[in-house]
Amino acid sequence: MSSASSVPREPEPTAPGTGAPLDASTDAAAVVSAHGVVIGWTRGAEDLLGHPASDVVGGPAARLLAMPGDPVRVAGVAERCRAGMGWSGLIPVRHRDGHSIDVDLRVSASFHVGTEECFLLSARERRQQWTVGQSVLDGFLTRSPVGMAVMDTALRYVWLNDTLERLGGVPREQRLGRRLSELLPGLQAEPLEELMRKVLETGTPVTDYEYTGWSWADPHRRHAYSTSFFPLVDADGGVTGVCYMVLDVTERWHARQLLSLIAEAGTGIGRTLDVARTAQELADFAVPRFADFVIVDLLESVVGSEGRGLWPADAGPGPARPSMRRAGMSSVRQGCPEAVARIGDRVDFLPPPHDATLLVEGEPIFIPVLDPDDDVWTARQPVRAQRIRDFGLHSLISVPMRARNTVLGLATFVRSLNPDSFTPDDVLLAREVVERAALCVDNARRFTREHTAAVTLQHSLLPHTLAGGTAMDVASCYRPADATGGVGGDWFDIIPLSGGRVGLVIGDVVGHGIGAAASMGRLRTAVQTLADMELPPDELLAHLDDLVLRLAEETASGTSADGSPTAFLGATCLYAVYDPVSRRCSMARAGHPPPVVVTPDGHVAFPELPAGPPLGLGGMAFETAEIELAENSLLGLYTDGIVQGTDRDMELGMRRLGEMLARPDAELSDLCVAAVRALVPEPQSDDVALLLARTHAVGADRAVSWDVPADPAAVAEVRARAVRQVAAWGLEDLAITTELIVSELVTNAMRHAAPPIRLRLLRDSRLTCEVADGSSTAPRLRHARSTDEGGRGLFLVAQLTHRWGARYTAGGKIIWAEQEIS
Repeated sequence: MSSASSVPREPEPTAPGTGAPLDASTDAAAVVSAHGVVIGWTRGAEDLLGHPASDVVGGPAARLLAMPGDPVRVAGVAERCRAGMGWSGLIPVRHRDGHSIDVDLRVSASFHVGTEECFLLSARERRQQWTVGQSVLDGFLTRSPVGMAVMDTALRYVWLNDTLERLGGVPREQRLGRRLSELLPGLQAEPLEELMRKVLETGTPVTDYEYTGWSWADPHRRHAYSTSFFPLVDADGGVTGVCYMVLDVTERWHARQLLSLIAEAGTGIGRTLDVARTAQELADFAVPRFADFVIVDLLESVVGSEGRGLWPADAGPGPARPSMRRAGMSSVRQGCPEAVARIGDRVDFLPPPHDATLLVEGEPIFIPVLDPDDDVWTARQPVRAQRIRDFGLHSLISVPMRARNTVLGLATFVRSLNPDSFTPDDVLLAREVVERAALCVDNARRFTREHTAAVTLQHSLLPHTLAGGTAMDVASCYRPADATGGVGGDWFDIIPLSGGRVGLVIGDVVGHGIGAAASMGRLRTAVQTLADMELPPDELLAHLDDLVLRLAEETASGTSADGSPTAFLGATCLYAVYDPVSRRCSMARAGHPPPVVVTPDGHVAFPELPAGPPLGLGGMAFETAEIELAENSLLGLYTDGIVQGTDRDMELGMRRLGEMLARPDAELSDLCVAAVRALVPEPQSDDVALLLARTHAVGADRAVSWDVPADPAAVAEVRARAVRQVAAWGLEDLAITTELIVSELVTNAMRHAAPPIRLRLLRDSRLTCEVADGSSTAPRLRHARSTDEGGRGLFLVAQLTHRWGARYTAGGKIIWAEQEIS
């Protein structure tokens, strides 16, 4: 470097790591030895100075400089670099064509290549900085699309540009020396001045503060502005004023408001599956954020129980005006005084001169300026024309409500207190909001239709009357699930059996909706059929389990209308048979809660029955348990909805149920209703069923029995005893038929069955004759030919009695026949 005897201009030594970083890809770079000889030359250096490497490498670096030499200064720079410090400065160099170039030169700390000490030099041409003239700066400030102003510490105008003068509508000469609150009181001047005071006090800028208001430039339309404030500081650091910049962002603000309203509509409308509430939610949502008065009119068939629209969208409307009901209404004025009709009233409003075609075509009606003196209003809607005058209704949008190709109704938005008329953008917003609301209304309509059908189906499948005969008094209470949960599959029944016995059954089908109600009906029918076969509880549940398995297989591959699977998921069930003669109750359950028993003295118990698997699992056995019930005991069967409650604690719910039923003297029907109301005070997502029975006993004075020897000669004796007993009961008119029935049944037992044989007469609501034997052979009714000597016994029994049948016991079977008591 000693040979590079040039003097750099205003050298600026730097420490290592300071200054701009070396960029070998763009900077000109060269490697120079300690003797000032160029030993390396880059493509960047060639581009900067025009010298190829062949002309420079091996020659002195000093010839590239365009300045006189200063060996002492250069030696000092070299020593600094040898000490590990870098150096940078501005020096002129010579281009190959002879012109001088000012470059920013950086010299690295020294390093060695082999045994030779070297320095890395990098240079970048210094470009001339552009200077802004005063006229250019003044033009920029004056004609900028951003409004600008300078306020003094008293918040008085001292300077503003043309854009701000145009935005506010106040001439410059009227602004200077005055405050914002004195000029534009409708532009939130006080909050703006408060922000400027904070900027003056703290020195902290405020950026992008948005607000809305009116200005003298456009007094009939609200504008949105974005404003930024920053302090003006003098050379001593003191705050001398505040500058603010303002930009009209009305379009951006309006678009953001529209998007925000649409997003809010998605969460604020359709929160329930109720048609009327959804219509009211639409009206409440739009007032006052979008309109001052909103009415929602729905076709009568939409708000009615049938839930079907008046027309599909491709059908002609016909000559008549649509029949609609006012379903929703809201106003900024208390009580909606603008309305001609109230909620629930029949209406046929369509903005004149439009007819029902408006609803079918589905295009919104936009009337930016309402004129109540227009002939179409005064002639067709005189009452509404007067309301327009009275309340200053000045702008209207009516949007037909359509969803899934079905006409639902009409939503109308009106402004009065808001001076801004509706714009085409508002029409787009109204259409979007109404489309979302219409979809919610249609969902509610469809749900209401399905829910109504399911409730109707379920009520038609449940027993309309319950009769426990003389064996028990019965009462029931059923509460369907709320609309959100859907109709459930709870069911119950009372089934009269032979011998004065009564079957009680309660069950719960998994799932909700029409499918659950239909499955419940099939199971109830199956239980009635199986009970008529006189099956014991465990066998009945086993047959019912097989039925559920078949139902599951049949429906496993099916899908509902909405694509959801319709597979039968299973059910729980409890079946009990009460015998008033023995006062014993045999029960079996399939995954169902145990019954509750309340003794006549008020003691509550839940019998420990084998739980059994829920119906539909298959391959598992059910067990029958038997308990004895004192006369006037209370037996309660229930579904899990009544004991789960909101806390989902079954044990706690069962204890509460027992406490509610521990009232032996209460009327049964009142007790049933009171228990359900107390335990389930509000509708819940699961339906509730409670079946109560108060047991009675058949005393020895109404039931007699005799053992019959296996001797044909004994038939006459037992027949005579039966006739005497019937006469003793005051049933002489049944003596002859009873004699014949006893004779045929006992004779058949002797001929076709095995001992022991026993005859029992039971006087209940009917006169029952029972013959028990030790055989399990089923009796068979047949039609004898005219030449046959026998085979007519059971045929005669069937003709003389109300009904007859057989049931099996552990020791054989019982043939029974019932006669009506007149």
